[in-house]
Amino acid sequence: MKKQYIIPIFVPHLGCPNECTFCNQRKISGQMKNITENDVRETIEYYLNNFKEKDVYKEVAFFGGSFTGIEEELQEKLLSTAYEYIKDKKIDGIRVSTRPDYINKQILKRLKKYKVKTIELGVQTTNDYILKRCKRGHTYEDVKKASKLIRWYGFTLGHQMMVGLPDSTELDELNTARDLIKLKPKIVRIYPVLVIKGTELEQEYNENKYEPLELGQAVERCKQLCYLFGRKNINVIRIGLQNTDTISSPDNIGSEVVAGPYHETFRQLVESSMYYDNIIDKMKKINTKVKEIEIVVNPQNVNNVIGYKKSNIQKIKDMYDVDVVVKQDIKMSLNKMEVYVSKEYKEFIDDRESRENKKIKV
Repeated sequence: MKKQYIIPIFVPHLGCPNECTFCNQRKISGQMKNITENDVRETIEYYLNNFKEKDVYKEVAFFGGSFTGIEEELQEKLLSTAYEYIKDKKIDGIRVSTRPDYINKQILKRLKKYKVKTIELGVQTTNDYILKRCKRGHTYEDVKKASKLIRWYGFTLGHQMMVGLPDSTELDELNTARDLIKLKPKIVRIYPVLVIKGTELEQEYNENKYEPLELGQAVERCKQLCYLFGRKNINVIRIGLQNTDTISSPDNIGSEVVAGPYHETFRQLVESSMYYDNIIDKMKKINTKVKEIEIVVNPQNVNNVIGYKKSNIQKIKDMYDVDVVVKQDIKMSLNKMEVYVSKEYKEFIDDRESRENKKIKV
């Protein structure tokens, strides 16, 4: 499978009929002006000239706002500009993100004409009360209808959901994930709610009517969602908002984030926590007194095993008094690992001679 490169083009708030309480697309995307055909062309050229690898799958992605709600004439202009690069075989496809209530047969036929391959729906939650509470302007029924139409027309279906919405509980979010699984998306994005300047949610936060998730809470909730999607082979392609000059730590000058579970490596926190769970599950099967374990992983997974600032290594040391050695093996499959008992406390071993220099796979 070819490596995939995305060429992101932001269309902030274009086509969106209302202001959700948590949303300020111009601030979230870092894009403050409306997009033109020339902007699309310049962005594509910039990325094509700067990709390090050439033999990769390249896709233009229209993010932000609700693409299919844009004035039809502008949609055609933006799509046709990107389509020129498909015809010239410089890019391989187009993806768009939009609202569930801005999907119908006519829209899908237009997207087909320009070789759009993937449509991502901003679902956020399948709880109708929370959708209304956040002023989303659509229902779960809209999500179901749009998802089925998208799949029927042969597009790759993607869903975007949020954790920590006003009045949303962990159970609500697990139920949203279960509902989405039934609709058979191929990809999912998970976004913890951040309080952004200039939103209604900021006002609620200042009036103590909304309390954002703590970082640890957000990590735990996203981890449970990843487990659910993973069991159904649904690819979670993003966890957390993209870092930009405006989406950064609330302590940074120029950040538009007021509060919430922001972290510059949020996805790593989630994936590291999942690796930690896996390591501990394997350690619980060990029936001897362990002094050191050895973990073998693909080089791309080393940081997740070690954890942010070596947090996983330290937790294992503190909890089990066990040293951890991480080794890299390029032949290991991604997201797989092997755990060995590399050193035992000899006073706990019956047959000391036979096991003294042998690693034991867990």
